[in-house]
Amino acid sequence: MAKKQILLNAFNMNCVGHINHGLWAHPRDRSVDYRQLSYWTDLARTLERGLFDGLFLADIVGVYDVYQRNVDVTLRESIQLPVNDPTLLVSAMAAVTGHLGFGVTVNLTYEQPYLLARRFSTLDHLTGGRIGWNIVTGYLDSAARAMGLAEQLPHDERYDRADEYLEVLYKLWEGSWEADAVLRDRAARVYADPARVHRVRHAGRYYNVDGYHLAEPSPQRTPVLFQAGSSGRGQRFAARHAECVFISPLNREAARETVRTLREQLVQAGRRPDDVKVFLGAAVVPGASEREAREKYADYLHYASREAGLAHFAAGTGIDYAQYDLDEPIDYAGGNAIESVSRTAQRHGLTRRRLLQMLELGGRYPAIVGSAAQVADELQAWVDETGVDGFNLSRTVVPESYEDFIELVVPELQNRGIYKTAYAEGTLRRKLTGEGDLLPSRHVASTFRAAAGVPA
Repeated sequence: MAKKQILLNAFNMNCVGHINHGLWAHPRDRSVDYRQLSYWTDLARTLERGLFDGLFLADIVGVYDVYQRNVDVTLRESIQLPVNDPTLLVSAMAAVTGHLGFGVTVNLTYEQPYLLARRFSTLDHLTGGRIGWNIVTGYLDSAARAMGLAEQLPHDERYDRADEYLEVLYKLWEGSWEADAVLRDRAARVYADPARVHRVRHAGRYYNVDGYHLAEPSPQRTPVLFQAGSSGRGQRFAARHAECVFISPLNREAARETVRTLREQLVQAGRRPDDVKVFLGAAVVPGASEREAREKYADYLHYASREAGLAHFAAGTGIDYAQYDLDEPIDYAGGNAIESVSRTAQRHGLTRRRLLQMLELGGRYPAIVGSAAQVADELQAWVDETGVDGFNLSRTVVPESYEDFIELVVPELQNRGIYKTAYAEGTLRRKLTGEGDLLPSRHVASTFRAAAGVPA
């Protein structure tokens, strides 16, 4: 029986400080060059050399102003501020690569579906079918205020709204243009057959659309759909829509339970339990030996900022930890931010002291430190014991964190037969699933395809 192949994304953001905060101050770190296009094209080439499946780009709309009720620590430590638009990076990186996929976060709460549909169709064309969309509904009150709203919608209603948003997008991506609508017939002077391009009419609770999709069918039509919600409502949304889910549990037991319940939800939604690839967030510090890795990790700790990590975590729960003593019990009730983060923190009784201990590398993901063999052992154990399919590797010191992983860990994984030695051909969806370029007929999107005569 063939061994399960580990999937790998690099986890990054168009900013200085992403997950492992404070490390921008390390003398070898180049993250302050995020404003330069060469920073991103160099990264894309590096990741493709390492046969990474994709570059997963996070994004936020708003600022982290929960901790101390201001943005002072956020600005001093550059906790995802300043942050630039991630979508504008993709075309340049696609131009210097041939296989690397791109998962881009866009918050649907502040985007009209009609224009977002065109943007992703454009990126799917320009990348040759290598684009994915990380669907987020937002969780920052600061974003709502900046966009002219008094407050965010309640947590579950944000997903209700997202369900309708996706319905509009499926009508545009999957149903507006038939597969053979584009003729490009110069002699007959017919570019597209009007009889095969359909008007989309949608009148719903949150959205009203009356128009034609502006872009002709792209290689994947619908981009690969990523999602990161682990709450009950978030998992139901993922079971209906997602193809890849990103999780960040505290331990293997929590990861195993999250994966198990997600697989059950998929079956209840009429899909296969393996229709979603689950990625675990992790930080890896490898070395040529365990001693070298430990020394490198100790060096990183000199620059990492636990307080910045706590300020970031505070935004996820909506709780100002600065108001609590180190060992004082935290009141986690009544938040309207990331429900799964608050629930996990409450279940484990995370005090300010315990959080600071967890965040010693400036971020909340488990740090895997060791030789290539030790790192491979740990990654393989997470896959075998929890059922995850791969990892979103957060950056520490860039570019060396990815370069070290590629030079040291990738060959070890390949020698074990659990990581590819060459890219498969085709679109990002085909690479990830081993199936076709389009969403399969068991996905809800296919129900909006039939009327347009698009084959499953």
